[in-house]
Amino acid sequence: MAANARHRLRLSTVLQRLVQDSEERIEVARLLEVFGDRGFGALLFILAVPNLVLLPPGVSALFGLPLILVAGQLAIGRKTVWLPHTIRRRSLTQSMFRKTVELTRPYLRRAERLLAPRLLFMFGNIGTRLIGLSCLILAILIALPIPLANFLSGLSIAAFSLALLQRDGFAATFGWACALVSAGATILVSGAVWIAGREVFQHVLGWL
Repeated sequence: MAANARHRLRLSTVLQRLVQDSEERIEVARLLEVFGDRGFGALLFILAVPNLVLLPPGVSALFGLPLILVAGQLAIGRKTVWLPHTIRRRSLTQSMFRKTVELTRPYLRRAERLLAPRLLFMFGNIGTRLIGLSCLILAILIALPIPLANFLSGLSIAAFSLALLQRDGFAATFGWACALVSAGATILVSGAVWIAGREVFQHVLGWL
């Protein structure tokens, strides 16, 4: 498949073709090769989507740390994704990759029908870096053990990733809105946890 043709393919189509690949395992390096200069959007989406489901405490950090690495590079203006050799050689079994794609592809295809290149001024050098910076902050929130932070932050990063892939300013606007809601909710939840913890600590001191 020619590079230009691959660039025009939607993410759902590329993922489906990878599923049909005969390889027994899918390496991260293979994903970077297939997505090419769309690697930032594709990897951000793949790493953000698992946070949209209820994950056991601490598991979200497994996705938050790679997200920090990818989003940080987008924020500083890198044009291609760099990953350490150890991460590039990590892989998923074909069956696990297929299940993940089959679960998310119907929703992804519905979203892609609404996406189109528009409001392109949002994807200039500064705009793209600001999206990367926002994703970096959201990735840090995902990595922290803050209740519900992973869902809202993951939703925002997923919206930003689709915006980057399709150059859709409406999707980016939705991502910014979700990021603001995520930041507000995180502040409220963190404040409530801090107040509750302080009250418990004071009661404990009172018993001593």
